[in-house]
Parts: sequence; C-alpha cells; structure tokens
Amino acid sequence: MEWTGEALLIGVRRHGETSLIAEAMVAGRGRWLGLVRGGRSSKLAPALQVGNTIQLTWRARLEDHLGTFTVELMQGRAADLMADRTRLYLAQLVCDHLRLLPEHDPHDRLLGQALSLIDSPPDGIALARFELALLDELGFGLDLHSCAATGATTDLTHVSPKTGRAVSRAAAAPYLDRLLPLPSFLHERGNASPDDIRNAFRLTGHFLGRHIWSARQLEQPAIRDALVDIFSKTD
Repeated sequence: MEWTGEALLIGVRRHGETSLIAEAMVAGRGRWLGLVRGGRSSKLAPALQVGNTIQLTWRARLEDHLGTFTVELMQGRAADLMADRTRLYLAQLVCDHLRLLPEHDPHDRLLGQALSLIDSPPDGIALARFELALLDELGFGLDLHSCAATGATTDLTHVSPKTGRAVSRAAAAPYLDRLLPLPSFLHERGNASPDDIRNAFRLTGHFLGRHIWSARQLEQPAIRDALVDIFSKTD
C-alpha cells in the first residue's frame, strides 16, 4: 500500500541508532505514524522538527502495519518558533493535543485550526476554542446552546461539571459553588478579559482531564499552565 499527502509533524521519537518514528496529522487521512530510516541524519533532521509542514509518502504491505515514511519539507517553522517562546509553547501544546486523536481518522477541521494557531500571533481565545473543538471531535463536546434547567438560550453563564451542559444565570444562582463559569466568547463572538480566558481554560481543562487525560492515565501537558498564565496575564 502507498499514499502521498501533506501533513503537520506532531511528534518524533528515536528508533534504533539512526532512525526515527514520526507522527503526523495528514490532510484527509488523520493521525499516522511511520518509520523514517536515517531520520536522525543531518540531511533529514531539519525537516523532522515538530511543527513543520511536510509531504509524506507512506508505504507498507498492510494498512495496520507501521510502514515507512519518505519525507520532504514543505514549510519549516522551527527557527521562527524557537525565536518566540509563546509561539513555541503554543505549537507544542497544539501538537500534544492532536496526538490525542485516534489513528487514521480524518480531522481536517481541527488540523486547519491547528495550522492557523501555529501560523498566527499567539491568541488565547483561539487556543481555548481549539480545545473546545478538540473535545467535540473526541466525542465529548459541550452543549453550550441552551440552559440544561430551563431551556433558555440567552444569558448562559455557567456549565455543569458533570453533564457539560450550559446553565443560565437565573438557574445557576443557587449553585454557583458547584458550577464552572462559562465565558461568553466560547459560545458567542466577542472579546475576552484575562479572567474570561483563565475561566475558559479551566472549563476545557476540566473536561479534558475527566474524559481524556485521567481516562488514559496521562498527565496534563506541563506547558499548558505556562500558556494559561501568559494569556490571562493583566497588563
């Protein structure tokens, strides 16, 4: 079997003395792994940097085999990312998030959001929305369209930490200590204060932790707390 596609490189690990196993999000194909023979060589190392866009040719006898990648660099980002700590952290976190997706399952909407995040000035609002979209694509999307208690579609201010459903201001009032704040920018377009951004990451982090990280016995990416601090910092 063989295919060729454009991909975002999201992970690499050593394999033997000279090779690497590369992990990539491929347009139209989803997350794939493959062996890159000689991947640690000076010729291939610049292309095999997390965050780069590459063209891959994958070959294997059967689809469920690891297979091998042939790699060609299309867009190198490593140098620019290294020059900007926040962009570097953001790219690392986005790639870590993409690695949570199932193999060989296309998620082109999420891939498009990831590339936009990496190539744009660092944006906490966009990153929080990306995490919300990630939950949705993993099958744990939040219902932020109407109040779980009253059915109201306006003045939604909180989310149930158990059901992931929105709650209106009036219905939330007696239970504020049990609910998670819902920043309006997550379900409506608009600006966000530093507190809004921190609350957004608290919300998405709660459900990523509950449904993904804890369930898979994974630690939250350490870089995430640093980014939350950067994006919710007041001037």
